[in-house]
Amino acid sequence: MPWFRKKKGKIEPVRDEERVVRTENVFVRCEECGEHLYKKELEEALQVCVHCSYHFRLGAYDRLEKLFDDGYCEELDAEVVSTDPLEFVDSKPYVNRIAQAQRATGLPEAVITARGKVGGHRVFGGAMDMNFIGGSMGSAVGEKLTRLIEHAMKERGAVIIFAASGGARMQEGTLSLMQMAKISAALAALEERHLPFISVLTDPTTGGVTASFAMLGDLIIAEPKALVGFAGPRVIEQTIRQKLPKDFQRSEFLLSHGMIDEIVDRREMRPYIIKALDFMMNPAITSESTAQLSGLKFQVSGSHP
Repeated sequence: MPWFRKKKGKIEPVRDEERVVRTENVFVRCEECGEHLYKKELEEALQVCVHCSYHFRLGAYDRLEKLFDDGYCEELDAEVVSTDPLEFVDSKPYVNRIAQAQRATGLPEAVITARGKVGGHRVFGGAMDMNFIGGSMGSAVGEKLTRLIEHAMKERGAVIIFAASGGARMQEGTLSLMQMAKISAALAALEERHLPFISVLTDPTTGGVTASFAMLGDLIIAEPKALVGFAGPRVIEQTIRQKLPKDFQRSEFLLSHGMIDEIVDRREMRPYIIKALDFMMNPAITSESTAQLSGLKFQVSGSHP
């Protein structure tokens, strides 16, 4: 096709901006291997690169949609949102930062909680979102997760939480740190009722979230190459003045050191969780039998190129 056109008997050159092929939002570049991925193909692969299996980050609503049967669930406690108890101001007032995050993400808070069915089992799921103030855990996040666990105890369901967080929210000070104990206490009550908690660690899971509920699962699984730790690698190196091992704090490192139970590709996550729930929600299974979960990886986990 020539770069000109006829107009009212004249030949006009086409302007440079009209020559551009419109490809915005059609292709995505993989951060790991650099390949350009067709966006629709990437969505069908659950935001996993088809070339190198790099796992792109997922939003909270997408996580829950891919977890529950038929993508259907009922959102819980959406009215619980952050306030500004300390009237905190850094580069901007905290209330403005919250409002900005809500407008940018369409989320009420850094975690979304919901009830629904997974493989026919009653499940209460929570998913954190890094796009909302770094997935930080403030009072509202702690309250929503605590209520989620309480709903599960009341209705005899399993709890599944997808962690993705930079840690406790500094704008709420000690109030944010209190959520670590609050959620952990609720999980202790859940355990007393012999109801399962599956913790899924995604990239990144750090700070007070790692130091509390994220590592308290009856079954702890992680996505490939997810960063999981308390302090960041650079902070640790500067503190101990030693070079850290390769891939330190990545999920593969944690698995080799017994910190997590399994690494599961996102494309296998839902069938893996269903298999785990089939085992854990079986009335004949006692809490002492959870050690048998380690055999799940030979039955469920798949491999992808």
